[in-house]
Amino acid sequence: MDLVNGAAIFSAGGGGSLEAGYKIMDALFSQKHTLKLVDPSEVPDEAKVVNFACVGATTVIEYDSDAAVRTLETLQEYVGFSAFATIPVELGGFNTLAAADVAARSGIPIVDADGAGRSVPEVHLKVYTIDNIPLTPMVVADLHAKNVVIVKKTFNAKATERIARVLAAEWNHSAYTARRILTGAQVKTSPIQHSLSKSIGIGKLLRTAKKPIEAVLKETCGFKLSEGIVENVERKTEAGFTFTNIKLRGTKEYAGSILEFKAKNEVLIAYKNGRPIAIAPDIITPVSLKTGKCITAEKIKIHDELAILGLPAPARWRTKKGLELWNEVLQRSNIKEKYVPIEKLAPCKHK
Repeated sequence: MDLVNGAAIFSAGGGGSLEAGYKIMDALFSQKHTLKLVDPSEVPDEAKVVNFACVGATTVIEYDSDAAVRTLETLQEYVGFSAFATIPVELGGFNTLAAADVAARSGIPIVDADGAGRSVPEVHLKVYTIDNIPLTPMVVADLHAKNVVIVKKTFNAKATERIARVLAAEWNHSAYTARRILTGAQVKTSPIQHSLSKSIGIGKLLRTAKKPIEAVLKETCGFKLSEGIVENVERKTEAGFTFTNIKLRGTKEYAGSILEFKAKNEVLIAYKNGRPIAIAPDIITPVSLKTGKCITAEKIKIHDELAILGLPAPARWRTKKGLELWNEVLQRSNIKEKYVPIEKLAPCKHK
């Protein structure tokens, strides 16, 4: 379970339910499937690697392994080749494991990398878009693959996002996608490298460290933005997204402070006493005060005791083009603040 728990630390409170990730791992183990992790350097340059993920609102997490595998098989039939491996589009307690499940059940490895180094709210919001690697062809399928759509080509990556999102919203806010075919050469340069092994390491820290939150912050060069008790939750699911606003009243050394955050599947911005203290693409993850494990935004309830962690985004997201992609998403989410690196907004490390 280290991969589930570790990937969720980078999820920004999204990426799907950890419980769904646990179920995937339990099923793979009980059915004696083997998951092989392959280093990007070991993928032949001409090999084809397929990104796999689920798309939709985080409040609706159902999963059918057979249908997920059929989604990949449909893409392979359309393009006329078999994938050498899968790769997760992002890090998260569920979505990373969906890519792992499809790989294990298809008898192929999963690459030790991903398309974002965190969870992201929209399909096109991947480092591949920075490198102009097309999202299409893409296959989108519903929960049991009774409806399967092949998207041959779109004008741009954002148009592909809208197609996947509309279909997911139509299909009870959930869909499988097999998309963004990479060559082995691209695998070595475009995605965030070694993020799965890094996640496994973080998961091990959560399992073994005496002070898991402190251990995770040290390992990730992160910040504790606050800790306290949830006193207000606002949530709605629409248009294929789960929108959540949380108000946390600080306790202990944070007594007297109020932290608020806004999530569109993933947490996009956090305010402390009314001023921004972290903003995407930096990673804002709510965790249990007791275990240090992520509590995804759609699961948070009034009276929950949380710590809010802030982790620096992967360097690719802090480039001009990376920040332009995020700024456009933030603007559409009615967040007008400009990005400032978390180390400038939250300078007191580990607090």
